[in-house]
Amino acid sequence: MDDCAPSTSTASSAPAARLTAIRAEIDATDTRLLALLNRRAALSLEVGRIKAEEPGIIFKPLRERELLDTLVGRNTGPLPGEHVCSIWREILSSSRALQRPQNVAYLGPEGTFSYFAGIDYLGHAAHFRPCNDIAQIFEEVAGRQCELGVVPLENSLQGTVGVSFDLFLKHDVYIQAELFSRISHCLLSNAPSLAQVHTVYSHPQPLAQCGAWLRTHLPGAVFVPVESTAAAAHRAIGQNDTAAIGHAKLADMLGIAILARRIEDETGNWTRFVVIGPGDSRSARAANAQSKTNPAHTGADKTSLLFTTADKAGALSRVLNLLAEHGINMRKLESRPMRGQRWKYVFFADVESDLEDPCYDPLIEELREACTSFRILGSYPTGPQLDRLDDNADVEEQAL
Repeated sequence: MDDCAPSTSTASSAPAARLTAIRAEIDATDTRLLALLNRRAALSLEVGRIKAEEPGIIFKPLRERELLDTLVGRNTGPLPGEHVCSIWREILSSSRALQRPQNVAYLGPEGTFSYFAGIDYLGHAAHFRPCNDIAQIFEEVAGRQCELGVVPLENSLQGTVGVSFDLFLKHDVYIQAELFSRISHCLLSNAPSLAQVHTVYSHPQPLAQCGAWLRTHLPGAVFVPVESTAAAAHRAIGQNDTAAIGHAKLADMLGIAILARRIEDETGNWTRFVVIGPGDSRSARAANAQSKTNPAHTGADKTSLLFTTADKAGALSRVLNLLAEHGINMRKLESRPMRGQRWKYVFFADVESDLEDPCYDPLIEELREACTSFRILGSYPTGPQLDRLDDNADVEEQAL
C-alpha cells in the first residue's frame, strides 16, 4: 500500500469543504446584493419625491429599454443576457411601485395569457386588475382607474384583434410600449395518463389551435369551450378524468400537473401586445421633449398612426408618398370600418420612426393637411420577444 496516497475520508472531504466555502461566499454576496438593492430602492424613492408633482405616468419604456440594452452590453457572463433582462425587469417593477402604486388592467381572470404577458413585461410589483373584456381595459385606462393596460393587438396566424383597433377610435389613450409573446399551449390535468382524460376544457381558440394534436392523442375525448384558459384550468382541478389547455404557469399557480407541453399545431405563433396609458401621458411626453436635460425621444423607433382620407383618387397614395419621401418605412397598414358611418374607413399604420420627435414636425403638418383626420397613437421602442417556451405567452385567444 502506498503510504503517500490520500485516505478515502480525506479525498471525500475536499469537495465538501469547497462547497461549504462556496456557499459562505454566496451568502456574503447575497448580503452585498441586498444592500445594493436597498440603496437603489432608496434612490428610486427620492426620484419619486422629486417627480411627485409632474404629470403623466411613471412607466418610462424608452428609459427602461436604454438601461436594459446598456446592462446587456456590459454583461460579461456567465449570466445570460436574457436572465439579466428578466432580473432587471423585476427591479424596475419594484422601483415603479415604490414611487407610486401602479394599477394595470388586463384581460382576466388571473392566470390568462394576458396576465402572464403583463407579468413578464411589467413585473410582479404592479397591481394587476382583471377586466371582463378589452373594452373594459380601455375604459379603465381612459378613466384613470388604471395607469396602464395590456391589450392584444394582433396575432401572427389569426391576424388583427379588430376590437382593439376600434377602441382606439373611441378612447383617448396612447401606446406606451409593445411586446411580442410566443404562443405555446400545455395540456393541464391531474389525470394519471392521457388515456384517462375524457373531457378537455379551454377557450375556443386554443381548442382550434391544438385540434390536430387533440384528435391524434385524445380521439375519444369531448372538447368543451369555456370563457378563458384560466377558467378551464379551474374546472380541471380535482377531477382525474378532465384536462384543460392553457399557460404552463397555471400548473404552479393552481397546483395542477402538465400532461403534455407544446401541443399547438402551428409553431411560430406570436401575439403582439401593446401597453396603453391615458391621454395625458402623451402631453407629458411632449412636455419632457422641451427639456434639454430630459429628452423624451431617445430610443423610440416605432410610431402607430390612425388617419382618415378624403374619398377620392390618390388620397391614400399622397399619405404613403409623404412617408416614402422622408425615408420612413411602413411596417403595417390596415383599414377598419368607421362605426356609425357606412362605407367609410379609418387606417391604422405602424412606421419605423419616432414621429413625435420635433424634427418631424414639418412632416406631421403635411400629413395633417393630406388627411381628413390624423392622430398619433404613440411612439415607442420595438418590443422584446418573450419567447421562452416554458413561459408560454399568448393572449389573443382571450380577446376574441
